[in-house]
Amino acid sequence: MKLRIGVLGGIGPEATGMFYSKLIFRLQEKGLIKSNPDFPQIIINSIPAPELIFERITEKDLEMYVQGLMELDALNLDFIVIVCNTIHLYYDVLQKEIKTPILDLREEVFRDLKKEGVGKITVIATPNTIKLRLYQFEGIEYLNPNEDEMKILSDAIFRFNKGENKDFQKKRTLEIVNKYLKNGSEVILLGCTEFAVMLEGCKFPKKDSIDILVESVVKRVEIFKNS
Repeated sequence: MKLRIGVLGGIGPEATGMFYSKLIFRLQEKGLIKSNPDFPQIIINSIPAPELIFERITEKDLEMYVQGLMELDALNLDFIVIVCNTIHLYYDVLQKEIKTPILDLREEVFRDLKKEGVGKITVIATPNTIKLRLYQFEGIEYLNPNEDEMKILSDAIFRFNKGENKDFQKKRTLEIVNKYLKNGSEVILLGCTEFAVMLEGCKFPKKDSIDILVESVVKRVEIFKNS
């Protein structure tokens, strides 16, 4: 019996590619792969869905996400991972549309922060992820970007995703990161997968949502193999 994992990605594609590469590496690093047949079956549905970077997200904006999940749901999978943060604001809505369990990224982020004992963080993400408090947890103090900075971050996500002047998008994002680290933030939570790609290799205290997704999947693979 083979573990079958669905990945809803393409939002954006580089982040999905990074997630897949990191997952394969971690499975190897953890000693879970002795030969190629030991890998789980991973089915990626890379959808050209709209970036959820705007203040008002409509049902129409969510249609392609629902369609993509339904396409995966038809494939008899064990669970689905969505490589996007903002869409998890609609986790309950999306889960009701399909039978296959969707990995709850918010829950995984909370578990990771709690384990590390983080007391003060800054979330860099889309405006809705920040304003609607996707990653707001009791017992943690937040120093989050202001309105102007959220607009800069949204624009950086949009332009980076289409490949426009990536070094500049990285530079202006790091300016915001460094400001909040100087102001006392212990950790920067990369609450958008584009920032995980954009800031890969940058040396500052951070929690990467792609890494958290990867570790969550690896744990499930371990449990499956030991069952």
